[in-house]
Amino acid sequence: MSVHHRLLEVLAEYKRLRIAEQIDYDKFNLYSLITHSTAIEGSTVTEIENQLLFDEGITAKGRSLQEQLMNLDLKKAYTHSIRLAKSQTAISVDLLRELSAMVMNNTGGIYNTLQGTFDASKGDLRLLNVTAGAGGRSYMHFAKVPTRLAEFCTKLNQRRQVLHQSEDIIAQYELSFDAHYELVTIHPWVDGNGRMARLLMNHLQFEYGLVPTKVNMANKAAYIQALVESREQDSGEPFSTFMFQEHIQNLQQEIATFRRTIS
Repeated sequence: MSVHHRLLEVLAEYKRLRIAEQIDYDKFNLYSLITHSTAIEGSTVTEIENQLLFDEGITAKGRSLQEQLMNLDLKKAYTHSIRLAKSQTAISVDLLRELSAMVMNNTGGIYNTLQGTFDASKGDLRLLNVTAGAGGRSYMHFAKVPTRLAEFCTKLNQRRQVLHQSEDIIAQYELSFDAHYELVTIHPWVDGNGRMARLLMNHLQFEYGLVPTKVNMANKAAYIQALVESREQDSGEPFSTFMFQEHIQNLQQEIATFRRTIS
């Protein structure tokens, strides 16, 4: 059975069990998305700690201020993103910069380069070159980023509009995974690219009314490897396949947990 058919079957079971109709489902699902996204970037704040932080303003003992601010910033960005998604706002460079400014609001800094000064906390595009970790390949030259990002938005909006007239869930998920891969490949910012790519992926899923995809922190190594393989092959297929499998696995875990609790 293909990964696409497996996902459709799991989603049908998820819907049959009415898991998304639980009280505060949307809130706790969002908190989980945020917690796992920041964990991939090094945060150690747990879902329960984020719940206390977001709902009651209670900070977690033993957690740094930096990582708690990272989670608060990402929550603000997601809240804004969901509003935009529901109104089907077109994706633009300005919108992406606005969301990036929220993601990096309290943790971004000012950079002085030979090409000028830019502020990561304002969503400014990078004015320097970056590599994918020690010994990794360089991302595209910073001078190419503005044009490439604008082209990305144009093509993304074209695909978005077509799928608004469709009920093809698989195609909608594929679009969100492709957008994630392409944005992180462009790497428009000096920091926060991973969080932004996952945010954009979820943004599109919220727009289409899909169950949002979470990248489980436990699968960080496999997630990064899938991105590396897609870059090396110059194809989004390895990453898309990984994301379908990741989504299926996470949904199956939710279903199993739900069945245990109701029994």
